[in-house]
Amino acid sequence: MNARMNARTLREQPSVKADEASVKLEIVGSQTQGEPNAVSQPTEAADFFIERNGVRFAGSHLIVDLYGAQRLDELEFIEDTLRKCVEVAGATLLHIHLHPFEPNGGVSGVAVLAESHISIHSWPERGYAALDIFMCGKARPQRCIEVLLSAFSPQRVLIEENLRGRDA
Repeated sequence: MNARMNARTLREQPSVKADEASVKLEIVGSQTQGEPNAVSQPTEAADFFIERNGVRFAGSHLIVDLYGAQRLDELEFIEDTLRKCVEVAGATLLHIHLHPFEPNGGVSGVAVLAESHISIHSWPERGYAALDIFMCGKARPQRCIEVLLSAFSPQRVLIEENLRGRDA
């Protein structure tokens, strides 16, 4: 898959290969299509709002559910994956905090970004992970999807996009 993939591309390609395993992608909802374009900044101060297809909003919030996923209890691997997501999205990492749980090995944590955050909560005993990817400004959260598919090799992925701060 192309690293520049966005929600519309995912909608148009319902079956994708990731690391030789077939992955079924389902988009639950998206308020607009296409990648965001940075809004021209007002002369008095930058507000980091985004405009896409005539809609102005604070940021794109992707809700990502991974089913049949692997490596969800590997703390260092999860941290490396979050760092890759930040890099490909063009975001600015402030810090990462991850907490492992016992006895099942699940992980909860967050990558705090200047542009907002990426959070993860995993249930390795069920092969399930819930991620939130929220970014504003010029960052491209949709680019994280390819990294997540490659890293966790899920059998199925659900993605919902919410445009936060519309009409603010």
